[in-house]
Amino acid sequence: MTPDPARRRAIGLILLLVAGFLVLVAVSAASVIFVNQARDDNAWVVHSLEVENQISTVLLKIRRAESAARGYLLTSQPNFLADYETAIADIPSDLDKLTGQAGDNPVQIENSRKLRPLVETRLIEFASIVDFTQRRDTAGGIAALGDAAARDTVRRIDEFAKAMRVEEADLLALRTASAERSEVLASSVTMAGSGMVIALAAVSIFLVRRSSRGRDTAEALLRDNNLNLESTVEARTADLREANEEIQRFAYIVSHDLRSPLVNIMGFTSELEELRGDIFRRIAVLSSPAPLVPDASSEVPEPMLAESDKQLSADFAEALAFIKSSIAKMDRLIGAILNLTREGRREFRPERVDTRELIEAIVTTVAHQAAEANAQIRIEPLPDIVTDRLALEQIFSNLIDNALKYLRPGAPGDVLVRGRSKLGFAIYEVVDNGRGIAPKDHQRIFELFRRAGAQDRPGQGIGLAHVRALVRRLGGTMSVASELHKGSTFTITLPTKWTGTSRDQKA
Repeated sequence: MTPDPARRRAIGLILLLVAGFLVLVAVSAASVIFVNQARDDNAWVVHSLEVENQISTVLLKIRRAESAARGYLLTSQPNFLADYETAIADIPSDLDKLTGQAGDNPVQIENSRKLRPLVETRLIEFASIVDFTQRRDTAGGIAALGDAAARDTVRRIDEFAKAMRVEEADLLALRTASAERSEVLASSVTMAGSGMVIALAAVSIFLVRRSSRGRDTAEALLRDNNLNLESTVEARTADLREANEEIQRFAYIVSHDLRSPLVNIMGFTSELEELRGDIFRRIAVLSSPAPLVPDASSEVPEPMLAESDKQLSADFAEALAFIKSSIAKMDRLIGAILNLTREGRREFRPERVDTRELIEAIVTTVAHQAAEANAQIRIEPLPDIVTDRLALEQIFSNLIDNALKYLRPGAPGDVLVRGRSKLGFAIYEVVDNGRGIAPKDHQRIFELFRRAGAQDRPGQGIGLAHVRALVRRLGGTMSVASELHKGSTFTITLPTKWTGTSRDQKA
C-alpha cells in the first residue's frame, strides 16, 4: 500500500468518525429540544384542562351556595346553613386560583377581572337571603331571589364563565395540536437519527473489515519481507564492519608508513642545521679580503660575514625553522590519526560512573592551566550514569580544555559544568564565557581537521570531531549553542544506562 492511498484512507476514516459524532450530537440535541418542546406543550394542555376545571369548580361552588341558601330560606334547617357557609368560604380562594391560572392569556385576564365583582355581588345577595331567613322574613327572601338584578347577575356570571370556557377550549385545541406536532417531530428525529447511526455503523463495519483485510495482507507481506530483511541486514552489517576495519587498518598503515620518511626528513634537517654553522663559516673565510691571523692567545678570530651573506644565513635559518615546524605539525597529525584508529578499535565497557568525581579529577589536572588563564571552573550537581569511563573522561577533558584555551583576552574566565536527568537520559552542559563561535561554523568545528575562528592556539582540528564520535558510540548526541564574543554551551545527551550498543557499533 503506497503512502498516499493509506493517508487518504486514514483521512476518510477520520472524517467518517467525525461525521458520525456530529450526527449523534445533532440527533441528540434535536431529540432533547423536541422532547422538551413536547413536554412543554403537554404541560400547557394540562394547564388548559386545569383552567377549565377551575371554572367549573367556581361555578359549582356558587350553585352549591345558592342551593344551600334556598334550602335554608325554605326550611330554616341548620344543615343548609352549614353547607352554605362551607361553600362561600371556598369561593374567594377558588376565584383567586382561577385568576392566577388564567394569567397567561390577556383575554382570560380580562374575563376573570370582570367575573370577580359579579361573583362578589352574588355572594352579597346570598348573604341577604340568609339574613332574611334569620329574621324570619321568608317573603322578603323569596322576593330577593326573584329580583331582576339578581337574575341579571346570574346571567352575566354564566356569560363570562362561558366566554372563559370557549377561550380556554380554543387554547386547548392549539396547544394539543402543538404537542402532537412536537411529539411527531421528536419521533421523526429519533427514527431518522437511529437510521443514520445504523447506516454509519454499517459503513464503519465495512471500512473496518476492509482495513482489517488490508492490515492482514500488509502483515503477511511484512513477515515475508522480514525473513529476507534479517539476512540482508546481517550481510550488510558484516560488510560494513569489514569496511570499517579495513579503513582503520588503512589509516594505521598509512600513518605508520608516513612516519618512516618523516623521521628521515627530521634527521636530515637536524644534520643540515648542524652543517649550517660550518657552511657559513667557510663562506666568511673565503669572502674575507685578508687572511685571518691568530691573536695573542693563538686563536683564530671568528670570521665576519658580509651583509648579503648575513641575510642569506637568516633566510637559511628561517627556512630550517619552517621545515621543522611543518615536520612537528605533520608528526602531531600522524599521532592523532594513530590515536583515532586505536580508539576506534578499543572495546567500550559500560560501568557505573560517578560523574562529579570524574569531572573533579579532570579539573584537578587542568588547575595550573586555569590559574594561568585567570579562570574558574564551577561544577553543579551532575547525574551518575552507566557508560564507558575512559570515553566519558576524554569527552569532558576535551571540552574543558577547549573552554580554557579559547577564553576572551582580558576577561576573567568562567567555565560551568552542569547536568540533569530527563526520560532516561543524562543531559550535560559545558558553559563558558569565551570568545564564542560564529553560527556559520557550528557544524564546521565537528569536522575532522577543520577549525574555526582565529588560528592562534595550538591544535589539529581533531578534538571536537573525536568527542562527537565518542558521544555517538555511547548512544548519545552532541550540539553547540554559541555566538561570537558571548561564550559557548556544549550539550551532551547520553543514556543513563548504556548497555554497550550504539549506532556505530551496529553499523
